[in-house]
Amino acid sequence: MGISESRGISKTSTLKYSTTLIFSVFLIEILLGLAAGSLAILGDGLHALFDTLTSLMLFLSIRVSLKPPDEEHMYGHEKFEPIGGLIGGLTLIVLAIFIAIEAIQKIYENKLYINLDLSLAGFIALGYTLSIDILRISVFKLTLESRSPTVKAGLYHALSDLGSTLVALIGFWLSASYKIFYGDVLASLILSALLAFLSARLTWQNIMELSDIAPKEVAEKIREEISKTSRGLFKIENLKVRRSGEKFFIRATLRVPDYMKLNEAHEITSKIEDNLIRDLGRADISFHIEPTGIGGITTEMLIKKLSEEIEGILDVHDISITHHEGKVYITLHAQVAPSTPLSEAHTLAEKLERRISESINNVENVLVHIEPSNIELKKGHAIDGDEINRLARSAVEKYGGELTIKRVITYMSNGKRCIDIECIFNREISVEEAHKIASEIENMMRERISEISITVHVEPKGKEPNSQLA
Repeated sequence: MGISESRGISKTSTLKYSTTLIFSVFLIEILLGLAAGSLAILGDGLHALFDTLTSLMLFLSIRVSLKPPDEEHMYGHEKFEPIGGLIGGLTLIVLAIFIAIEAIQKIYENKLYINLDLSLAGFIALGYTLSIDILRISVFKLTLESRSPTVKAGLYHALSDLGSTLVALIGFWLSASYKIFYGDVLASLILSALLAFLSARLTWQNIMELSDIAPKEVAEKIREEISKTSRGLFKIENLKVRRSGEKFFIRATLRVPDYMKLNEAHEITSKIEDNLIRDLGRADISFHIEPTGIGGITTEMLIKKLSEEIEGILDVHDISITHHEGKVYITLHAQVAPSTPLSEAHTLAEKLERRISESINNVENVLVHIEPSNIELKKGHAIDGDEINRLARSAVEKYGGELTIKRVITYMSNGKRCIDIECIFNREISVEEAHKIASEIENMMRERISEISITVHVEPKGKEPNSQLA
């Protein structure tokens, strides 16, 4: 059995028990009130009948709200719950007016209606009613944590019943024991004012819920959770929150850094959703993930722009941005004039590192590698296949005739040139030596071509293309 289902059963059971108990109060107070001749007890009995009908309406609204979504109610039937709460609030307003009118009438009538010979029956009726009211309040308080508007309405009714019973008891006691007929009048007016306040507040809350007003505290909690869990990397846009019964519907666009991998963004988003469901209870959450840069440009372009603002740095390339456990790690190559003193070049690198750290959130480390600008460096995305083959042959020349190129494969992926070079070594070597040679060739290629992803495979002579050692 799911949590929502068990809560729904708890609410319906609470209202069912309350309805049964208040109906028994109606029967007892009407019978014994007639016997005692007490208008206060009879009025409280009619109040119990009124609450019986109201509780029945609340019970039916709960039953309807538990129905699953269908073609006509795709968001479910939870809206029937605030409707039930609204009905409960309005009936409380009617009840407050009724009590006030009765109190005013008693002032004008100035008569004693109590049958003193059967006053014991009146005290028995009021004692039974008082115990039932206390029992109903205890039952409703056990279910109040569900935040159901109908349960709140039921609790307010039980509280009003307790107040009404106390008013009737005080009035009956003053009339039966001291023959003071107006004792309950003042208490009745106080009770009507309290009921009017509670019912007005309950009615207003349910009207706001039916109008789909966004709960401010919930919206603020969502923003705080997104910022905390993403460590400030996610930005929220177009947040929409509505409440229907106990369920929250949350929709928003999450702007995530363009350097973050999809699986990382999805993992953080799932954690945000789990935390919100834990705090809010029932929630239907839908986040749309949009990759974004900084200030309307990609993060890589921002780094290039920052480098252009530093006099002495001529160009940057091979920018690598990595996100790991909420931290950002950045490496890049920066070119300066060949005659620049090392100390000055180092100062330029530190200045660029500071600029980057100040402009991008959660940067753990920035490493700027300085190199002279007279190094011939070709752009990976612009270089053609013939030039790549020429550079690859040049890279393996140092190994003489022992190493030959089998084939060179090049393609574009996410705007970056990818190069796979398959080589054949003509004598037997260890895996360690083969890996070292492959790494040397990769480094030589990276020194000649910027913004590339390169992999070199070395295999022994006579093996099939798929039998690669490194």
